[in-house]
Amino acid sequence: MRSGLPFGEGLRAELGSPGPARRLASSPRSRVWRVEVSGTPVVVKQLRDAPEAAERYARETAALELASRVDPPVAPRLLGADPEQRVLVLEHVEHRQPRGDWMVAYAEALARLHAAAGAGAVGRLPAWSGPTAQDADAFLALARALGVAVPSGVPAELDALLDRLTGTPGHALLHGDPCPGNDLHTGDGVRFVDFEQASLGHGIVELAYLRIGFPTCWCSTAPPPEQLEAAEAAYRAAWHAATGTEVLGDPTDACAGWLLRGDALVQRAHRGGVDHLGRLPHRDWTWGTATARQRLVHRLGVVARSAADTGGPEAFGRLCTAVRDSMLARWPRLRPLPAERPPE
Repeated sequence: MRSGLPFGEGLRAELGSPGPARRLASSPRSRVWRVEVSGTPVVVKQLRDAPEAAERYARETAALELASRVDPPVAPRLLGADPEQRVLVLEHVEHRQPRGDWMVAYAEALARLHAAAGAGAVGRLPAWSGPTAQDADAFLALARALGVAVPSGVPAELDALLDRLTGTPGHALLHGDPCPGNDLHTGDGVRFVDFEQASLGHGIVELAYLRIGFPTCWCSTAPPPEQLEAAEAAYRAAWHAATGTEVLGDPTDACAGWLLRGDALVQRAHRGGVDHLGRLPHRDWTWGTATARQRLVHRLGVVARSAADTGGPEAFGRLCTAVRDSMLARWPRLRPLPAERPPE
């Protein structure tokens, strides 16, 4: 092995001998190299030892295999794999600085990625899991901690919302973390990488990323309305072209689901076991391009406006407005999310 490059005999026999390797930036959960194999640049990714490493490797492998059905491509090609070492060898894709209207190309590619799976993929990836009753309870506790009275109809509306989110059928190939940085912008379109959290579900839960401000991502943005409308239209058109069907489901529900999830206020390493919504009245923290309070104020506004426009859930929409107003009164210096993606 060169520079710790995990390129064993099986991969050498299949793909050829690797040349000098260069480490690339990656999450703490993986190690990534750029290397030439038989004169062709490739990317080698190894998932580090961790309790969930085997599951994440299986998810990424299955997702890449499903995504390979799409043409033009929406993910790098999987060239080789070493399950024992949790190693993937991927096509090297040249990334370009995204254009100002990057979100339109992103949304179009996201729809084609979602359309890569179907009912026949059931069992190859876990089903998407939505917010829980504990998430809803934590949100109501936050409202009360901020001095906001909870309308009597809200608990029933939240119960119905959770039922709709968990009961909505869907076999779309969900990326799991479709963030700026996990999208490579090329001359041939957008390709997604890092499928360690991939699942099967309803595509609208990731289409909602555009409105709700990329909830699982360091790069939280609030695009201008005209760009958001163009991106959502591009998604719907690409989904129809790939499947012959219309996008079903209510974006209000999907956005409300992300609002309830306190874990969507912190990076992945800090998720699980902590009530992050309960921390907000006492402290704020920065993650990437925004603070937790900035993110929540944006999400509250999105859900409140969407509920008002669509006619429901009415009481929950009023509660979101009241919580948002309370936050802005307490912390008047909170600024809107940035409108543009930061340069890379």
